[in-house]
Amino acid sequence: MKKTRAAGPHIPADYEVADAAAIQALINGTAEPHQQQRALKWIIEQAAGTYEFQFYPDDRQTSFALGRGFVGQQIVKLTRMNLSQLRREDGRDT
Repeated sequence: MKKTRAAGPHIPADYEVADAAAIQALINGTAEPHQQQRALKWIIEQAAGTYEFQFYPDDRQTSFALGRGFVGQQIVKLTRMNLSQLRREDGRDT
């Protein structure tokens, strides 16, 4: 049965063995391309809950959920940045 965070944002993210293996391979620097993608997808979508509705009736739970989602938003932002433009702005063309 799939877990739900409807009871609160503190509910741990659901995962499969393949997700744990992908995260471990990523941290060890041995992840295959498909494992890298799986690990980041799990972090962004499951662990951070980036695309979930982050409002709860309790302010503390809402704050917790927003903090969790912010992490995912920062990762997504970095995946979509124009690196050439950043390097030019930073004074590095490489």
